[in-house]
Amino acid sequence: MAMDLADKVVIITGASSGIGEASARLLSQQGCKLTLAARSIDKMKSLAAELSTETLVVAADLTDPDDITNMVEGTMERFGRIDVMLANAGVYVPGQFADGDIDAYSSMLKLNVDAVFRCVHTVIPIMKAGGGGDIVVTSSISGHIDIVGEPVYSASKHAVQTFVHTLRRQVAADGIRVMSLAPGPVANPMQWLYEPEEQKQAVEVAGSHLASEDCADAILFMLSRPPHVTIRDLVILPQMNRV
Repeated sequence: MAMDLADKVVIITGASSGIGEASARLLSQQGCKLTLAARSIDKMKSLAAELSTETLVVAADLTDPDDITNMVEGTMERFGRIDVMLANAGVYVPGQFADGDIDAYSSMLKLNVDAVFRCVHTVIPIMKAGGGGDIVVTSSISGHIDIVGEPVYSASKHAVQTFVHTLRRQVAADGIRVMSLAPGPVANPMQWLYEPEEQKQAVEVAGSHLASEDCADAILFMLSRPPHVTIRDLVILPQMNRV
């Protein structure tokens, strides 16, 4: 039986586009109160204006620890609690490692791994004090298999998977669920499909990509399970994916 999410306070990182934006739209329909965090403040303000729920917009570079602290403190000041941390912000840098930009790889690890650790570390004491909460990390199919075309990205998502699996057992007794959504290719700007028509073709015609809304639906499913159920890993793939 699905759990009612009305009035749950949710932080969404990477909320200005893609999975983060789609999740904000869907969770607002469930009556959740939202903190939207990303660098693109104008996009988030436009999104917030379309949502029918109480929303806090926070300009945040998730690679800056001070911005993470400000995001969490601002949420507590506005709403008084945090029920869900959706650690969704990430970047995708594929390619041959030997030919790649090592600084770009390092920056990717800082956002995909270190920022996730810091976001989660900051909210755990708040969730413990509040009697529980949910942490959902946007991972990837790359965290479950080794994809030869993206060695560092795959490494970042393997790190996230190990983190989710071990942290879950550490905080379960505190009423905190730790979960991972691991999609295959998603038709959003992260996959360089910037135009809506390109995204539609990839999803509806080629069947090679998921839509961001598919991922949001999966996140809603995970969050709405009754408290005794944890969806540790949810892997979703487009029908024509060859992985």
